[in-house]
Amino acid sequence: MLRRSGHIAVKSDEEIQRVREACVVAATVLEKLCADVAPGVNTYDIDQAGKKYIEELGAESACYNYRIGSKVYPAYTCLSVNDEVVHGIGSLKTILRPGDNITVDVVVRYNGFIGDNARTLIIGHGDEQMHNLVKTTEEALYHGISFAKAGGRVGDISHGVQKFVEKRGMSVVREFVGHGVGRTMHEDPQVPNYGRKGSGAKLYPGMTIAIEPMVNLGKAAIQVDSDGWTARTRDGLPAAHFEHTVLVTEAGPEILTISKK
Repeated sequence: MLRRSGHIAVKSDEEIQRVREACVVAATVLEKLCADVAPGVNTYDIDQAGKKYIEELGAESACYNYRIGSKVYPAYTCLSVNDEVVHGIGSLKTILRPGDNITVDVVVRYNGFIGDNARTLIIGHGDEQMHNLVKTTEEALYHGISFAKAGGRVGDISHGVQKFVEKRGMSVVREFVGHGVGRTMHEDPQVPNYGRKGSGAKLYPGMTIAIEPMVNLGKAAIQVDSDGWTARTRDGLPAAHFEHTVLVTEAGPEILTISKK
């Protein structure tokens, strides 16, 4: 059974091991998919490769058929290109070109538990602004993770990410947040990428959380496409997104989404 601190799940040793195993699967699939990213490849084929890799490892996509009200997500992974922030749907029409970026977001369910991770890649060389965006977002992720300490607060993570990004002249997305991970994809606590130090839920050993900066090169405002899922920047400038699932321990944060070597 899950123990609880307030309304937030604190996992048992057995449950932590199950989350750990799911995270290794998710990270391994992400690694394989990122190796498939290249100029001239369409995002539908990448998504179908994701389906194959997930099934080969004995898992299932936690994205496919995910429901919010009457909306049903139709793809196995989330593949967001350039100004798409999150939840991009693989398409034969979306062909990767040099200078583009793509966020590959993989969430799996393995033996009843979730593993969740994402990474943004630049196709070819890319320009200086794109490199700065991707580098800033990845560094913001690890900066945020450094605050995932037992006895701290979620707001410490949120504040750390926000300040890191904004000092570099970029914006954090506010409509989408990190979250707890366990038997379901989205558990408490929510982990925003903005906030005040010392605010929010207290962090206890045994919590497993997905920390995921979503960063816009320009302004923070986003809009959602008519498909009901794809979120993109309102100003049309590119976005980036990095994510790890992290275990809070007495000794500090442990990243669980590490692929098999």
